[in-house]
Amino acid sequence: MKLASFVVNGGENFGIVTNEGILPVKEGLKALLPDLKTLFEEQKVEDFETFCENNPIPLSKVSLLPPIPNPGKIICAGMNYRKPYPVDGVAAPDPGNVVIFARHTETLIGHGANLELPSGKAAETYDFEGEIVAVIGKSGRFISKDDALKHVIGYSIMNEGSVRGWMKHSVHAGKNFHASGSWGPWITTVDEIDDLSSLKLETHVNGKLMQSALAGEMIFSLSELIAYISNLLQLNPGDIIATGSPDGTGGSRNPTAFLNSGDCVEVSVERIGTLKNYVGA
Repeated sequence: MKLASFVVNGGENFGIVTNEGILPVKEGLKALLPDLKTLFEEQKVEDFETFCENNPIPLSKVSLLPPIPNPGKIICAGMNYRKPYPVDGVAAPDPGNVVIFARHTETLIGHGANLELPSGKAAETYDFEGEIVAVIGKSGRFISKDDALKHVIGYSIMNEGSVRGWMKHSVHAGKNFHASGSWGPWITTVDEIDDLSSLKLETHVNGKLMQSALAGEMIFSLSELIAYISNLLQLNPGDIIATGSPDGTGGSRNPTAFLNSGDCVEVSVERIGTLKNYVGA
């Protein structure tokens, strides 16, 4: 099942993505289930088809939002693929432990919306980062690696846009420019993906392949990420975890290949979909 949040006729809704379009939630149920986060909290995903209308809305008639517009937490893994560390171009040794940081909700837009080119000097080092996203569907603390994937409801895609120059100030600064990243286009539920490690991620910029890697190439697996994070924080339905970006980002290239106004960034993951955004002025 593919689950999406969207705007149609000026109002927000969510539903199931099909080949014909999106089956929206029935109007009479929106007071009880206002969004996907609530659906996950109430453990109603298996019954979701019965909550939706039968007449699909064509995708061309909607604007897709981030699949969960109101995530509780956005946690990102850093340095989770082997590559030159893009802040200074030096190949980094494998980290001895999981590296994580947080992003704010307003830094991420949905599929099809325009990314915001940072202003001033920050625009000179604006980079793309294709990543696989895990969406938490079940609460937990101190989760074991063996049980970790039981807490995942589905997967999505992120362009974890970064301003490399400002990462030298702090990772938080470089990762939290307004509308600098995106995620979507939807959430593909776990029942459609039997082996995450076999999925290939590819990032194209203006049609040119820039990143290509298997999820199995992560230094720390998703199970290890969840176990580590849940030692720090309670993970709750609607939290999202970006699992890291492979080699090929603009800042890790020689010469560098940072983003400019008008560039098209497409991040694709097998069996999930393609996240596409243009860089605005």
